Amino acid sequence: MSTPLNAVVKRYAHTEKLISGELSEPGLQLNWLDVEPIYRAFAPMARQQVYDVSELAIATLLQAKAYDKPLLMLPVVLAARLQQGCLIYNRRHRPGLSVKDLVGARVGVRAYTQTTGMWLRGILDETYGIAPEQIRWTTFEGGHLEEYQDPAFVEHAPAGKGMLQMLMDGELDAAIFGNDLPKHEDILPVIADHAEADRRWQAEHGFVPINHVLTMPLAVARAQPDSVRAIYRLFKQGKAAVADPAAVHKRLPDGIDALRGPLAKTLAFCERQGLMPRALSVDELLADSIEFLGDEAR
Repeated sequence: MSTPLNAVVKRYAHTEKLISGELSEPGLQLNWLDVEPIYRAFAPMARQQVYDVSELAIATLLQAKAYDKPLLMLPVVLAARLQQGCLIYNRRHRPGLSVKDLVGARVGVRAYTQTTGMWLRGILDETYGIAPEQIRWTTFEGGHLEEYQDPAFVEHAPAGKGMLQMLMDGELDAAIFGNDLPKHEDILPVIADHAEADRRWQAEHGFVPINHVLTMPLAVARAQPDSVRAIYRLFKQGKAAVADPAAVHKRLPDGIDALRGPLAKTLAFCERQGLMPRALSVDELLADSIEFLGDEAR
């Protein structure tokens, strides 16, 4: 019997039966810890590998690997999202704000390294021709990796200020939110046709932008290699158990081969935005998954 492993993941439709214990793998014991919101688990995992199994934002993982943190990425996507509706503005203070108005605008984001922010900056740059440095970014938290420093064109919000309140008060022209996207009659998407814009982006690139993946400390994986394979199988079980054919898990790619394209684009965006201390290849990122999972994860 393997040693029990402490695990932290958000409750999704495709993880609910894992956390409840309804689904299991022989010999695998997981002690599920509750961290809410889930991004509060990311810094401790990236910096000190405090959990045995943990959900982790893809931008944080790429930074951690580039800083040589001993983490294993399992080829399991836990969360993905079409991103362009996450960039919003307050029509009371900036009526009719559109993408072209973002040059020189004050735009808030929780942290410059936040994955949703990374995706939107990449899309603004690649699709709309607005480079990250053309926007006046305001952040409210630091990155998950202590070694990382924000670019010079990024400012930290004054102490005690919240992003939504600054947006409502007109101190920000726009802001990027994730799962906490506010609902208010004066809050509108900057990209008015964001659903169609996202459809075109997905059709062109062939995937939905990845937000979170599954990770383990390399030391734990090497001590319990059978657990790595069992965990991979367990999370595949969770997705297969979701009955709704339209459920979000259906667009979450799993496996080494399926992740090559999405990872290449994610790396390109992160490197273009100065998030990486060194170049990192897809092969380097997937090497540990291949070592532990082999053909099982193709």
